[in-house]
Order: sequence, then structure tokens, then C-alpha cells
Amino acid sequence: MSSTVIPKSHLKKIYKPQNIDWKTESETICNIEKGGIMLMKPLLLHSSKRTINDQKRRVIHIEFSNQELPKELNWSEKMMLDNFE
Repeated sequence: MSSTVIPKSHLKKIYKPQNIDWKTESETICNIEKGGIMLMKPLLLHSSKRTINDQKRRVIHIEFSNQELPKELNWSEKMMLDNFE
């Protein structure tokens, strides 16, 4: 499987696809072997093509954060990790 990313797009905060300046941006293809893992920042613009064998693709999306939410909001799941920075 391969995924296409726009390097450093996560540094632009919210960077909508319709606002991409293709004169200054470029795509990079990341090849991932079956069962492989791709780690990235959540705001990195990325995409992957449809499967070519008509089988389902499983994706596990996990986000880590060291931020507390405002009092009126709660994380769906929260696990405290010791000595994790």
C-alpha cells in the first residue's frame, strides 16, 4: 500500500486541500508493506488510493495528546502514561 503526503503540511495548522499552492508544494509517496505502520502528525495532509483487490483495508487511527480539554468537554478515552513526553 502507498500513501501520499504533503511534507510539513501539518506546520500550516489547518491547511485545506482547496487552498494548496501546487507551485510551492509537492507530494511524497510513502510505501507501506502489508501489516506496516505509518506514523504521522494528525494535521499532515495525506491520502491513499482505493484497494485494487476489492478487499477491505483496516485502519487503526490513534492520536496522542498532552493537552487538557476545557471543563465542558471530555476525551472519549483517556489513559495517563507515566514518563511519556
